[in-house]
Amino acid sequence: MMNGMKLYIKGGCPWCVMAESWLRQRGVAYDAIDVISEPTAFAEMKKLSGQSKAPVLVTAEGRILSDFGPEELTGFLEI
Repeated sequence: MMNGMKLYIKGGCPWCVMAESWLRQRGVAYDAIDVISEPTAFAEMKKLSGQSKAPVLVTAEGRILSDFGPEELTGFLEI
């Protein structure tokens, strides 16, 4: 992992698309992990978040935001 922040996504997920757009527009670096194409990543996401819904954001410090909309990112990332 290059920057320490992981964003678990599912292809075709509108909330995932919005989360990625929000992060890119604000210059927030993250590694996107498609849990549909990477079954081990899906298991990892479920273990971390306790659910199978995406998106799931994990910060370098280990804080987890699960099944969220972009409006929740500002407070979570303190931007």
